[in-house]
Amino acid sequence: MPELLDGPRASETSPRRRRRLTRLPAPIRERDPRAEVRRRDALFRRALATADVLAAAGAVVICVTVVGADELRLQLLLALPLVLIAAKLGGVYDRDEIVVNKTTLDQAPQLFQLATLYTLLFVVLQDHLLKGDLGALQLVVLWGTMFVFTLLARRGARGVARSLTPQERCLFVGVQSSCERLQDKLAATGSHAAVVVRIDLPEAPDDALAVEAAATLHRLVDEFAVHRVIIEPNAPRPQMTLDLVREAKATGARVSVLPRILEVVGSAIEIDDVQGLTLLGLRHFGLSRSSALLKRSFDAVGAAFLLAVLSPLLAVIAVAIRLDSPGGVIYRQPRVGREGRLFDMWKFRTMVRGADTLKSTLTAANEDSHLFKVAGDPRITRVGRTLRSLSLDELPQLVNVLKGEMSLVGPRPLVADDDGRITGLDRRRLFLTPGMTGHWQVMGATRLPLAEMLKLDYLYVATWSLWTDVKILMRTVPYLLARRNM
Repeated sequence: MPELLDGPRASETSPRRRRRLTRLPAPIRERDPRAEVRRRDALFRRALATADVLAAAGAVVICVTVVGADELRLQLLLALPLVLIAAKLGGVYDRDEIVVNKTTLDQAPQLFQLATLYTLLFVVLQDHLLKGDLGALQLVVLWGTMFVFTLLARRGARGVARSLTPQERCLFVGVQSSCERLQDKLAATGSHAAVVVRIDLPEAPDDALAVEAAATLHRLVDEFAVHRVIIEPNAPRPQMTLDLVREAKATGARVSVLPRILEVVGSAIEIDDVQGLTLLGLRHFGLSRSSALLKRSFDAVGAAFLLAVLSPLLAVIAVAIRLDSPGGVIYRQPRVGREGRLFDMWKFRTMVRGADTLKSTLTAANEDSHLFKVAGDPRITRVGRTLRSLSLDELPQLVNVLKGEMSLVGPRPLVADDDGRITGLDRRRLFLTPGMTGHWQVMGATRLPLAEMLKLDYLYVATWSLWTDVKILMRTVPYLLARRNM
């Protein structure tokens, strides 16, 4: 049996001990994990169902009061149960039971379909059962408000459900380093789940340890009140992994699998069932011509709109820079763009004049072996420090986006010296135009090691979709407002 060790993190224990079970909090034996899992799932389903009905009711109110459907108020209210039927048909209540990272934004495409299906069901119902007729404008308003209100209501419902339920307790079975990375990412995303106990397996696959892990799953789930078992396949024979998954499912806990292959291909895969044999279909790396045109159009329209809206702010920043220190307002720095081409990236000047010549004197204070990064850089001006803390110094890059040198979302643009240190498949990040923001921004560029940043860039290129860009942009705004990149 593995040895029990107390400790807050795996990295604080001896690396020589490869077969062990590590616990974080004390065991909680009085709980029935299976009953608690059922209660958690039921609470989330009811909260989301309530949110959907309230969202539909809000859409009805808007439809009645704004676009003049007062004579159809009763019919609209009687049709509210349709939202539950549409949601069930769309499967929007099942995801929270399956996934660890429960976010409303990731489910937005499904909610878009839900609003569409609800509107279509209402049209069918009013044609056959209800008296009255909603016009085209009223149907569009009903559909649009239904989608927006569902997003907002579900976000609130998840917050309430999380406050009423204990943290999701996870048992991890796999390699220690993978568990540590998972813990870090769960914490970084604010997930309601945490690994509270784990069975460490060695890097080299071992059938005996896989058998031992399977034999102890039931006891550990009961002893530590585990809600979810997360398994990293690590057995030399696939059958051992299948047995481990079956044992985990038999405990009554939720089960997740961490396949290493997806770290290379990303989540843009298609499940292909061939007579009971499951294949993962991988899409072509990079963008097709139509996708590239769509992304470029989105960038051009978005950049032009933002420049028009933000022009007063840009003017205020320019005046503040000129008053704060001598020098120009715009700083142009050569960066490596798509396919390795150099371009001048625009930024508001945040450093004293001649800052580049002072860089060599700060080399000893560099915090990163790959990228030049100095905490409390003395070259930064007073206004520049404020601009950097809010990433407002990046706004002139909207001009680069209009010129086609950058994108609103994309891989991080690097200076030539830093780019020269990147080799091999990591250079495939240059298949796409670099972006003003990206995964590296919303996850904290100053806290990510280079290897992790390159991996995020690679997966972004491998799994690109317009919705991915929209999600990153929507997550960038609250990230900057919270000033998490300071």
